Amino acid sequence: MAIHSFRPLTPAGRFTSLNKTTGELTRKRPERALTESFGKSGGRNVYGRVTSRHRGGGHKRLYRVVDFRRDVLDMPARVQAIEYDPNRSANLALVAYTNGEKRYILAPKGLNVGDQIFASNKATTNDYTVGNNFPLAIIPPSTRLHCVELVPGRGAQIARSAGAGLELVAIENEIATLKMPSGELRRVNARCRATIGEVGNGDHNQQSLGKAGRKRWLGIRPTVRGMAMNPVDHPTVAVRVSRRVVVAASSSFHRGANSPRDFRRVAGPSLPTRRSSSTTTAASRVVRNNPFPFAPWLAPSRRVSSSIITCSRRSRRPSNPARRSRSRLGLVVRRSPLTSSATRSACTTGRLSWLCM
Repeated sequence: MAIHSFRPLTPAGRFTSLNKTTGELTRKRPERALTESFGKSGGRNVYGRVTSRHRGGGHKRLYRVVDFRRDVLDMPARVQAIEYDPNRSANLALVAYTNGEKRYILAPKGLNVGDQIFASNKATTNDYTVGNNFPLAIIPPSTRLHCVELVPGRGAQIARSAGAGLELVAIENEIATLKMPSGELRRVNARCRATIGEVGNGDHNQQSLGKAGRKRWLGIRPTVRGMAMNPVDHPTVAVRVSRRVVVAASSSFHRGANSPRDFRRVAGPSLPTRRSSSTTTAASRVVRNNPFPFAPWLAPSRRVSSSIITCSRRSRRPSNPARRSRSRLGLVVRRSPLTSSATRSACTTGRLSWLCM
């Protein structure tokens, strides 16, 4: 389509450049059997939170069901209309098969009302015209294609926007090599189907809407610069602050892999606030209190009537005054009925520190 400019009768008309639709698009209502109604999300998810900004409003739309599979084979179809589709950048072509069935397809460049197209698994030399659909295996190399499948039978997924087109480079061992518009080479199954030609409405990206209101008609809300916002309104800063608060709150009450934290020190460095009451730590405390750790026979001899050396937190705060002097040296042990004569003799001979080591 050609770009149409307007005389500057209004401030908006001075900057408006749109596709010229006069004489190219059919002025008719969309086919009722091929349309569906669908609502709008406004950029919100199921919880009502904005997950995609700059969306909302816009004119009410009907969805046109487009045939991307082209699974009606060996039956000619005639183009009845070229219509505008508000849901995509490309235009649609309404085709009617000889059995009376009607379908929408993407209108390729050069397809006009009254032309005849078909889809098949076999073709001759003169069948490679715009709008016909074939498997990649029988299409000659260097052919411009659009609406290409990635998986056989799934439907077209590549080159569907306005002005898009691919080039078939080669076919080797049932693998077709396609050259993307970006220059990338992509390999797909040769049984995937493709349509001859390029997608029409190639001047879609040359339009100038001219005013903010036309942007709102399309359902696009304004974009505000971040430095013009308050920090609470900026999406990145707000998410960062909220995550910091959640992490700080969870770290103060979490009892998992991390050690317990003090909730009063959330803003500052996280420091452990509890002691471990394991037996190993208590036993090592006894060794540190021994003035002769490497010479247990020189340790002060104390008569203790117990055998199992398992110190506990109870020894740190003895209720019996008689045991207080022994607890300061870490020599208070817990009484156990399972006692052997060898262990009892070792304890009575003053070798308690050697057992603790």
